[in-house]
Amino acid sequence: MKRIFLNKLFLISSASFLFVYGIIYACAGGDDWDFFSYNSNFTPETFTDKSYTPLFLSGDIFYGIGFDTQHNSRFNEDIKSDWENYLKGKVDASTVSYFLIGEETPMYSSEKKTPQNKTDITQLHVFLKTKKDNPTSLKWGKKINLKDDKVKSFIEFLYLAQKIETVSIGEDYWSYDPVVAKTFNDFKMIQSIENVYNTSKDMFLQNRYWFLAMKAYFYSSNKQKAIDFFNKTEKSVPKNVLYYRGLSYVAGIKHKQKKYSESNCLYAQVFDKCPELRIVTAYSFHPQNDADWNKSLFLAKNNSEKAALWAIHGFYKDEKKAIAKIYELDPKSEHLNYLLTRLVNGQEQSINNSFEESAKDNLPAKKQTVAENKELNKSKIDKTAFDVVAKIAAAGNSNKPYLWDISLGYLQTLKGDYATAETNFDKAEKTMPNTELAKLQLRLLRFVNNMSKIDKLTDKNEKTILTDLNWLYQELPKTYKGQEFRYQNAAQWSKNYLASLYRAKSNPVMAELFGDTPDNYWGRGNSFYDNEKNLLDMKAFLTKTDKTEIEKIAAGIYSLKVKDISNFQAVQATFKNKIPEAIGFIQQTDSVQYYQFLGNPFNGNIKDCHDCDHSAYQKKKYSQLDFLTTIKEMQDKLAQKEDVYTNSLLLGNAFYNITHFGNGRTFYEISIVGYGSSPYSFRDSMKKMITNCDVPKMYYQKALEAATTKEQKAKCIYMLAKCERNEYYNTKYNSVNSWWEIQDDKVNFIAWNGFKTLKKDYSDTKYYQDVISECGYFNTYINQ
Repeated sequence: MKRIFLNKLFLISSASFLFVYGIIYACAGGDDWDFFSYNSNFTPETFTDKSYTPLFLSGDIFYGIGFDTQHNSRFNEDIKSDWENYLKGKVDASTVSYFLIGEETPMYSSEKKTPQNKTDITQLHVFLKTKKDNPTSLKWGKKINLKDDKVKSFIEFLYLAQKIETVSIGEDYWSYDPVVAKTFNDFKMIQSIENVYNTSKDMFLQNRYWFLAMKAYFYSSNKQKAIDFFNKTEKSVPKNVLYYRGLSYVAGIKHKQKKYSESNCLYAQVFDKCPELRIVTAYSFHPQNDADWNKSLFLAKNNSEKAALWAIHGFYKDEKKAIAKIYELDPKSEHLNYLLTRLVNGQEQSINNSFEESAKDNLPAKKQTVAENKELNKSKIDKTAFDVVAKIAAAGNSNKPYLWDISLGYLQTLKGDYATAETNFDKAEKTMPNTELAKLQLRLLRFVNNMSKIDKLTDKNEKTILTDLNWLYQELPKTYKGQEFRYQNAAQWSKNYLASLYRAKSNPVMAELFGDTPDNYWGRGNSFYDNEKNLLDMKAFLTKTDKTEIEKIAAGIYSLKVKDISNFQAVQATFKNKIPEAIGFIQQTDSVQYYQFLGNPFNGNIKDCHDCDHSAYQKKKYSQLDFLTTIKEMQDKLAQKEDVYTNSLLLGNAFYNITHFGNGRTFYEISIVGYGSSPYSFRDSMKKMITNCDVPKMYYQKALEAATTKEQKAKCIYMLAKCERNEYYNTKYNSVNSWWEIQDDKVNFIAWNGFKTLKKDYSDTKYYQDVISECGYFNTYINQ
């Protein structure tokens, strides 16, 4: 962050911004605008001036930035450039920058000290007044000619300017509390500034002293003097940026006085003539009731000012009305362009690109056919808005006719009038600028139009989209380095479109490849693979070598590979205790280290604490293949009746730990199964799989039957009790879809058979005491 003092003095340019500075700074930096960017095919930056960018359609206050935080740097470059030109040949650019901007200091620095450049300016001022050298004058005298008239004027201006800075610049403020405005009440100094303005023969300096006087009066306790000074001098002041910054001060004072009609009229003039302040004037503008609004229009001196009023009004509401009004006043108005982008982007937000109806009553969202989706979207087009765009496009008398042609073409696509849309795209192409963004935008909208023509896939129409699909899915993500172009929505829309077409052709594999079930984004995994035929067909498709062009495209964008499907098969086979099959599937993956266990999967502890197990020392880290081959070895030993108790207990632990309750969740947490800290994060088929303890329960029972000591039996009884506990909660909450649906019945646990047996028959064991120490449920049970 720059440590700024003089540049801040020049920058804050409206009263209303001064009064809300703290809140703006505290709230800055939202990112809701991303939703609008990624839900759109129409890039507003393509044909509009950069000064309008923050005013594009956004879920935030301003597009891309949230709140305006540039009030301390908005005019830095302009100010430096102006002074560099004035002092050309006398003071180099880096020195001008030093005196205007100062040095960098660490962000959030708590050190309060006067910046060095400010101290230098003060000492140089002393030198010029006393003619006596001081260390600062001696230092700078070696670099610049302190006797030069322009250099002296520069220093004297900065000296006076920094006095106003003491009240015009607040500290960085991170709070929602109101900002207490400071005032500058040295009217004698203000009068001296005004005197310099009145007597200066140098037009450059005169202009700057005029603005400095305006700023000083604005920050004084008598703000009316700013208005009086402006009214007295405005006819002689050049209509440049400084003039409109001064005018914004007047507008800000009127705003503070709640004279909104007058204030808005002045802000509209600034909005119209000073692009640098468009974001400021839009924020400071005060939307009004009809009576006040009509008064603002009445106060406007000409059509240009009225058009500017409607331009800001359209930012707040009803772009189509604002467009119609501005067009009547001035068909060539540049303001029409940004309002048109807002109108088109607004139409897009009502469009359903998902090809799904909204989910209801916890039921899955119903898929739409292409025909159903088109019919729904046609009904959402605003006819009045469409007619306004069509009228202006047909007249061809705006300042950018190609923008209206391309916009109309896009709206016609959304309405289903594809042939006419193509005609308008051709028309736009003839006169639009030859920029990269313009060419990208036109190509994208042509693709959307061409794709939208397809109601049923055929070999013929399929060929018409192949090049653009590759462009969207593969080329653009690699080659486009900018941030403005909105192609992501078209990419996803086209995938959904193709998935719908393939569903209509009863081709679930291609529908899945393009649809790429979004459930896994929310942890629920991919239900496509719950169907064994789907799984095998997909695996066969991905491994075949003679894919068609569109099949290659589909396979290229699919998030899963053969190894992911094989891994899923291995997980399923493991939960079914089909270990040789599971090993075979794991060996089909490209890495035996596909996932590693974070804890020892063969340990069986009293309490289920996977974090504890993960942090415990492990002599060996198990991969999935290590885990499965170890299980296979134990099962082979068990088949030979070798060390039945130990092998059965370890197998029970292994199968327990890969359930949701154990320490080995990473075994199944893959994109197809899903992931989550709660069983309710998973779809029903996977929730049932990962919470079922039948296999560990079987092995714990075998261990119990083979146990020879009470300590061994006590451990087996407790492990069986844990399985009972899990089964109890599975049954109790089986129909619940999320934690939020759970009804508190005040029953935290019951006395499971294992608890009863442990208390009745094994209270004399050491393991019994360990369970009391570590298991809160059991401790509560025995102390009731």
